[in-house]
Amino acid sequence: MDDSRTVRRLMSNMLQQSGYRTLEAEDGAQGIELARTHKPNLIFMDVMMPGMDGFQATRKLQTDVDTQDIPVIIVSGNQQATIRTWVRKIGARGFIAKPFERGEFFRRLERALY
Repeated sequence: MDDSRTVRRLMSNMLQQSGYRTLEAEDGAQGIELARTHKPNLIFMDVMMPGMDGFQATRKLQTDVDTQDIPVIIVSGNQQATIRTWVRKIGARGFIAKPFERGEFFRRLERALY
């Protein structure tokens, strides 16, 4: 989930090139609905989005019995310690800073899934 179409396309293309199927959401509410409907194996969640931000959306996913087992990786351009603290508090499985490198992106993905 990311409000930037460019970032969503970049992530989606990288994942599809590596054999993953993807879904895209431009905000937290849409992402929650997709997660409930499709039960993805992993969610990349931007922090800053319109309406419901990534922290709020992640908390909702983690407290919903239907989505609580889906790992979430928080993605943000803000690398402050407070962001990383919130990542742990809300139950996300990891954090990746924007801009990210392809190798780091897939290392985080593998850590969250395996």
